[in-house]
Amino acid sequence: MKKKLLIVAFLCILIDQITKLLVISNLDINTGFNIIKSFFSILYVRNTGAAWGVFSNGTMILAFLSIIFLYFVIKYIYETKNISKINSISYGMLIGGIIGNLIDRLLRGYVIDFLSFNIFGYSFPIFNIADSFIVISIVLIAIDSFMKEGKRNVS
Repeated sequence: MKKKLLIVAFLCILIDQITKLLVISNLDINTGFNIIKSFFSILYVRNTGAAWGVFSNGTMILAFLSIIFLYFVIKYIYETKNISKINSISYGMLIGGIIGNLIDRLLRGYVIDFLSFNIFGYSFPIFNIADSFIVISIVLIAIDSFMKEGKRNVS
C-alpha cells in the first residue's frame, strides 16, 4: 500500500505543477477568464500567505510549517503497519498537495493560485490544485476515521 501512496503523491505533485505552469505560461499576473459566468473563473494570483489572508507575507514560516507537518505525516505512515486502501490514497494526496505548494514557496517565494469561485455572492479565496488535494485528503481521512470509530462502537 505504501508504494501506491508514493505513486499517488507523485501524480498529485505532477498534476499540481503542470496546472500551475499552464497558468503562468498563458496568463499575466492578476488576469484570468470566466469558465462559468459569475460562478467559476481562472484568475492567476500570487499568494504569499495562506487562505483568507492568514500569514500574509509569511512564505518562509508556512514553508517551515509545511516541512514539519510533512515530517509528522510521513513518520505516522512509516510507523503504521496496515494502511487501508482509502488512507493510502488519501495520505498520498495529502503529501502531494503539501509538496506541491512547498515547491512554490521554496522556488518562487509564493504559491500560484488560480481557481476562483463566487458562491452565492461570496468570493471564495482563490486556491490551486494542491490545496484541493489537501482538503479532499483530510475529508477522506476524517470519514475513514469516523467509520472505523463507528465500527468499534458497534462491536
